[in-house]
Amino acid sequence: MYKVFFENRIVYLTDDFAKAFRHNYGLFYKFYDLSELKQLVRLFNYLTRIKKLFIFYNDVDHLFRQFSSFFTIIEAAGGVVRSRSGKVLVINRRSKWDLPKGKIDDGETSQQAALREISEECGIHDMQIGKEITTTYHTYTLNGKPVLKKVIWYEVSYPGEEENVKPQTEEDITEVLWLMPDDTSIILGNTYLSIIDVFRQANLLRF
Repeated sequence: MYKVFFENRIVYLTDDFAKAFRHNYGLFYKFYDLSELKQLVRLFNYLTRIKKLFIFYNDVDHLFRQFSSFFTIIEAAGGVVRSRSGKVLVINRRSKWDLPKGKIDDGETSQQAALREISEECGIHDMQIGKEITTTYHTYTLNGKPVLKKVIWYEVSYPGEEENVKPQTEEDITEVLWLMPDDTSIILGNTYLSIIDVFRQANLLRF
């Protein structure tokens, strides 16, 4: 299954109709052809009261490729950074709580990009990257065109001093904050669904 975030709404691409229908509510659609799918995605953009759209097809990877063809694809990487004391690093960007991440440059691996972006956005260095946590997909508009951003998330450890952080203001980051895992819930009311999903996959949330 693929999960694509449209701000605070979600499109699910899946091959298991029975399970999705039994446990969820929203709009359900069986993939038929590309043009119809494109119209459906456009419609979902306007029908903001519909929070979930489930699209079904027996070959979910093929379905995702068709769905992705409507967007410019940007690949990025980021991390859930933990300090020696076990605190987790969060940033405030454009008045929303977020995690450090950014576009993968040509010639970079996703791990290299994650470490570089964390260093640039938060001012810390000498981190160690761990295992992959999850991959998220979210959409937005750039210069009037729809973008689908794929973000690969990693566990990252930081052995340095917590006070060394410095927000990258030129990237609209106004605050870098360390939180104990039990305190991460305080940002949930002002963050993105995709970030909540990363927190959940990193076992930082209990729901």
